[in-house]
Amino acid sequence: MFSIIKFYILLFLTVLICHSLPSIAETINFDGIFVEDACDLYPGDELITLDFGTIADKYLYLNSRTLSESFSIRLINCDLSLGREINASFNGYENSFLSGYLALDPVSQANGIAIGLETDTGEKIDINTKNHTQKLSAGNNEIRLKAFIQGEPSALTNKTISYGTFISTLTFFLEYN
Repeated sequence: MFSIIKFYILLFLTVLICHSLPSIAETINFDGIFVEDACDLYPGDELITLDFGTIADKYLYLNSRTLSESFSIRLINCDLSLGREINASFNGYENSFLSGYLALDPVSQANGIAIGLETDTGEKIDINTKNHTQKLSAGNNEIRLKAFIQGEPSALTNKTISYGTFISTLTFFLEYN
């Protein structure tokens, strides 16, 4: 019983002291501007899957990389009064042996390879650094890209590419100018 009374007195004193302390109020202001994007992303292009199929290690040992596989990001309803140019950037985990190349996700069975990204004309796009810029036209537009599998230098030299399935994740961001 004595400990319960002691607890209530301590609680009362704590509340009394806390209420008697001066308090300072600060104001935080939030502001921003909502804008309309120049284009809409074609429904379904939020998630693009590219299947490289079966790749023979002998092909990589001979050529160091595969042929490129094409894919595109489709834009619709582009309004040139809101932007005349698109700047696309690509982010993901970078391969530690090939600068600018996309690493495989940890769940992948394959090893010794990375994924390269390039424009439809074959110009390399480094992930996490380089942006791809393209002029827009009114209506519908398409950002045409290619991806390929590149063997890591030491895996090619030592012939140590591991077999199995692989997955890699890349996120794209679109900015209008």
